[in-house]
Amino acid sequence: MIELDSSVHPELVPLSWLIGSWEGVGVVGYADTPEKQFGQSVDFVAHPGTPFLQYTAHAWLLSEDGELESTLTLETGIWQLVRPRDAGDVGPGMLVPTEEPSFTSAAAVETLRTNDEGFEIEAEIVHPHGVMELYAGHVNGPRVDLSTDVVARTRTAKEYTASTRMYGLVGGELMWAWDMAALGHELATHSSARLKKIA
Repeated sequence: MIELDSSVHPELVPLSWLIGSWEGVGVVGYADTPEKQFGQSVDFVAHPGTPFLQYTAHAWLLSEDGELESTLTLETGIWQLVRPRDAGDVGPGMLVPTEEPSFTSAAAVETLRTNDEGFEIEAEIVHPHGVMELYAGHVNGPRVDLSTDVVARTRTAKEYTASTRMYGLVGGELMWAWDMAALGHELATHSSARLKKIA
């Protein structure tokens, strides 16, 4: 059973099962690269009054005896429902709203529900090695499916063109899988993990 904090913004209710700190292990590999085990910690934070989740994920390679070998990545980002932005929202930049917010009740958020009873979502994820991903996707119950809408790279980044990610809550554990198209290869399995909630 998911316990919902009353301070969670109504727009975050469909994503509330993600909120918290998660840790566990997974497997990473790609194309001709052999599979290796990694450890990971993931945090989804709902700041009071904000209609988005702050996402951070730290992954590290594990040696054969299970010790930390090296950091693989540190991702940061924002996850939120897809909806029109209006004068009740902050932005662009830090411009303050000039009207009352539009989606402050469960009834208002329900108007965003899709034909299959889920919600459209978007996620922006930034990597430390010159890659930024803008994902479009869907949340339906305790499952999120994302695929890249835009991939931006710095001129020094490795070639990386697309990816999909799936997150699901199974037996109280957060399980995810990530496929990517990179280094001249088509979309293929890249990594997956099983994480337990620690806070």
